[in-house]
Amino acid sequence: MKAVRLDKLLANLGYGSRREIQMLARAGAIRLDGDAIYDAGGRIPLDPDLSGRMTVGGEPLDPLPGISLMLHKPLGVTCSHKEVGPLVYGLLPERWRRRDPPLSTVGRLDKETSGLLLLTDDGALLHRIISPKANVAKRYQATLDRPLRGDEAAIFASGTLMLEGEDRPLLPVALAIHDETHVEVTLTEGRYHQVRRMFAAVGNHVAILHRDRVGGLDLPADLGAGGYRVMGAEAVAAVFAGT
Repeated sequence: MKAVRLDKLLANLGYGSRREIQMLARAGAIRLDGDAIYDAGGRIPLDPDLSGRMTVGGEPLDPLPGISLMLHKPLGVTCSHKEVGPLVYGLLPERWRRRDPPLSTVGRLDKETSGLLLLTDDGALLHRIISPKANVAKRYQATLDRPLRGDEAAIFASGTLMLEGEDRPLLPVALAIHDETHVEVTLTEGRYHQVRRMFAAVGNHVAILHRDRVGGLDLPADLGAGGYRVMGAEAVAAVFAGT
């Protein structure tokens, strides 16, 4: 089992500099199985259950590197580290924003789109999900400004629809109709503002857009806007269900 210096581990989890971690240890604030660790310079095995055995300042240790999250992105929040205004990373504990490796969004939802957003610090997993070869589908619920005209499902499914400013057609997209202004869109690509631009191409406008599924993973009904949840192995596997 891999072992790392305790001060390096906690610094990478955002608890402070190595010097600050040593000060925490000397104060008896770091405990493993109930016993204080006074020297943070020692090496500690990265046991999968370490977060359940170690406390820092009386609180359970944050999840170890290799973390994945599902987050219910609210409207008005941007998937960025740098843009002005509310950011999705601001919905997470402040300490988590200092993690190394950092958490990154798996793809993006635009500022005016809500719903299921995945984040991870596992670069290999991130690229596996967004790779075209993975064929991970994303499902959106859309409310339209104007009633459907009737041929949209056939156009979207044709694999011939060209978006303005692009030189290759979209892959086939499935459109399920709830009623004349409420639809469900399932796609495997992730082009810039794709759903909105698709409806613009057929003379309509998306007023409300919400993503409720990535792969085989549904946004939990009890996860409110702005909330997040650590994903276990089963949830991660669900992303690839059916691919």
